[in-house]
Amino acid sequence: MEQTTSIPRAERAMERLGLLARVGADGPDGGVTRPGLSTAEDDAHALVAGWCEEDGLAVSRDAVGNLYARPSGASAAGEIWSGSHLDTVPSGGRFDGALGIVVAIEAVAAIAGETPDAPVAVVAFRDEEGWRFGDGCFGSRALAGALESDGLARADAAGVTVAEALAALGLPGPPVDVALPAAYVETHIEQGPSLDTAGYALGDVAAIAGMAGFTVTFRGASGHAGTVPMADRRDAFAACADLAVRLRERALDVPGAVATIGDVAIERPAANVIPGVVRATVDVRAPSADGLDHLVAAVPAVAAEVAARNRCGVDAVRCWRDEPVSLSPRIRAAVRGAAGAAGVPIVEIASGGGHDAGVLAAAGVDAGMLFVRSLNGGVSHCPEELSGEADIAAAVAVLTGTLRALL
Repeated sequence: MEQTTSIPRAERAMERLGLLARVGADGPDGGVTRPGLSTAEDDAHALVAGWCEEDGLAVSRDAVGNLYARPSGASAAGEIWSGSHLDTVPSGGRFDGALGIVVAIEAVAAIAGETPDAPVAVVAFRDEEGWRFGDGCFGSRALAGALESDGLARADAAGVTVAEALAALGLPGPPVDVALPAAYVETHIEQGPSLDTAGYALGDVAAIAGMAGFTVTFRGASGHAGTVPMADRRDAFAACADLAVRLRERALDVPGAVATIGDVAIERPAANVIPGVVRATVDVRAPSADGLDHLVAAVPAVAAEVAARNRCGVDAVRCWRDEPVSLSPRIRAAVRGAAGAAGVPIVEIASGGGHDAGVLAAAGVDAGMLFVRSLNGGVSHCPEELSGEADIAAAVAVLTGTLRALL
């Protein structure tokens, strides 16, 4: 099928992704580490601001550092936004978040070149990943007035709070005095294999899964690894391992659900000591509210069961919860119309990851997402993350058409 795409714009987007990957580069394998509200994230925002200004867009920032770039003659009223985020997970890839920024710059610049007063804008949100302070989508939540009451007091592993990190960057912090847009369209790498398996370059995202996070602490008893009989042990790590297996079984009972233990810390670890205290994070996700309810109830219940089996105490604390979000039918229709006009096949898909689009949708904004095929087996959050230039060209064409249709 003939496709109408912008290869030169895609080439520039790929080049810019390479330049961004140098900001926070952390080793020979190509990994990138730009923590939220860090100087590395700030440097990436400065690089993007320069590109936007080169394309004739006027750049501004809000109280938490979210970046906006719009045609110089445009009014901020009733704007259509497109963008994503520039922070990464530790040793992450170059496409997650950043792809949505560089594609948005190309689309908004193309529209601004045709209509200098078009109410469109690029937006780059702060700290979407959330791993540094334990709560994702900070920038979009601040914009939407949806921060938790302790949001600014949360601290990273070094004891730096969100408020201190903002101050170090010269940012006053919330409230954010910026009006929500009339619509928001986020382009993002799929971060999974579904599009590649189905043979599609792009996906029209119907919904974003609901998710919740817990901290689970098992308390057993330390002891000598060689002298305490197995039957007498109160091994906190054994309880944690048991939790991982049991939660996997529970997740398999819920269609489309997943459960992950992604961070495990042994208190006073040593090779020849039975772990006495183990803390773990638990991340559960499901496409439906009922499925999420099932998993949220399962975490403390299963933790208590495995703790008793291993003769340990346990605390399971839920840290956050985001409900499943359906994305805007109006935005989805515009995406599909633009794909048809560009001759780009597209398929409906769901998102298992959280995104700023979900925060804005929950705040009442017409929000949608355009997924771009992930290669290398769909891997993400690692240096091997990849989307192809032809697929990015298709994304630029479809996003540009979508924004035009929404104006």
